[in-house]
Amino acid sequence: MDRLDAFLGRAEALLARLEPLLPPARPEPDWNATAYRWRRAGLAGWLEAVHEPHSFPLSALTHIDRQIGAVVRNTRQFVERRPANNVLLTGARGTGKSSLVKALLTEFAGLGLRVIEVDKSQLTDLHDIIELIATRPERFIIFCDDLSFEEGDDAYKALKTALDGGLARRADNVLVYATSNRRHLMPERMSDNLAHQRSDDGEIHPGETVEEKVSLSDRFGLWLTFYPFDQDAYLAACASWLVHYGLALDDEARRAALQWSLTRGSRSGRVAWQFASDWAGRGIDERKAD
Repeated sequence: MDRLDAFLGRAEALLARLEPLLPPARPEPDWNATAYRWRRAGLAGWLEAVHEPHSFPLSALTHIDRQIGAVVRNTRQFVERRPANNVLLTGARGTGKSSLVKALLTEFAGLGLRVIEVDKSQLTDLHDIIELIATRPERFIIFCDDLSFEEGDDAYKALKTALDGGLARRADNVLVYATSNRRHLMPERMSDNLAHQRSDDGEIHPGETVEEKVSLSDRFGLWLTFYPFDQDAYLAACASWLVHYGLALDDEARRAALQWSLTRGSRSGRVAWQFASDWAGRGIDERKAD
């Protein structure tokens, strides 16, 4: 009996040590939500509902009308079950790439659009995510923000398969929308343009390496570029965000907005939003005190 008790005690201790390594039971997603994050713990992943997503009207975004029009048209085709493309948004930081994707929920959630945010480090789970949602009636955008890959990063291979489908047919209710500061998502080097010369790192066919780098972005059917704001575009963005807080861009606010951009060293929609948040939060009395 004592030997049995000792064995059971050791077994319980072993299970206690193994339990953190075992995948937890995958919870059923809350399909009433409009936005989700893909979460991972150990070997298990699941969809976590975001019940209060950060979204706002498309009208809050300024000086990207062409990009808004193209993304809205593509997304409308998607939610209406017509052919549509995966979308890659590239360009200057803070110019509205991520905000545009988030604002789509305000426009299309009532028509069945859902957004799933997936971190770059979790792209290898894309097959599991798509398998989980493929039979759902909703229309899902897998959103990859600030996407880029380094040399030797294999996560892009999972993304390539999700964009075009592998042997299995691509799910009809899933698109990928990604934002990046890199047009081709992977680092480009001067040596990439010297395919006719001997590769210093021993690459026999460097031209094929270039093709491999470009092939990922080629899988996005719709490419849209976002450009840095000039002063007029920046002030228009400031005015738009001040209206959001119930304020106007008067002469005092205009001078403060320009000074704010100088201290930040850039002009963009993000900097405009940060200025408007500061200006509205400080209040009239505190601003007068300055």
